[in-house]
Amino acid sequence: MPGCGKSTVGRQLARSLGLRFLDSDSEIESELGESIRSFFDREGEEAFRLVEERVIARLTAGGGLMLATGGGAVLRPANRQALRAAGNHVIYLRSTPEELMRRLRHDTKRPLLQVADPLKRLRDLYAQRDPFYREAAEFVIDTGRHSLATLVNLIAMQVEMAGWLDSASSSEPSLGQSG
Repeated sequence: MPGCGKSTVGRQLARSLGLRFLDSDSEIESELGESIRSFFDREGEEAFRLVEERVIARLTAGGGLMLATGGGAVLRPANRQALRAAGNHVIYLRSTPEELMRRLRHDTKRPLLQVADPLKRLRDLYAQRDPFYREAAEFVIDTGRHSLATLVNLIAMQVEMAGWLDSASSSEPSLGQSG
């Protein structure tokens, strides 16, 4: 979900695990040469989702990195498949709509939240997306009100216990975060 901490947690987790970190939204903006919001406003969600799918396919094919995706990336089956393909691993950072609203109440950059009732929108998005996040993820981590350091340590322990990094030298897995 938007605001669950994918980029912030992912960046710190990648650093602690010695992986390269990429944010698919930043990669999309680089490819477009403009902000997602301006592209989204001009071209619409469907055009954005096509670009997003192309970028995620490219990023997940390389391996050896920590990738934070946009919250709606899981809406397309091709993205869910790419995130789980070829030894990639996915972690769902789960936050309640109420917690997300607390974090995002002053946000003006997320196009899907620029509505009269953003909490209702977050609840609707959560109801729509949660099953897809769960389908794609190997682990679900409830973010709650944990500190950044606690979340990073919790996920790092899960990664170690799952043995994901043991295979890094041979198959270069990627870790993706959705939510």
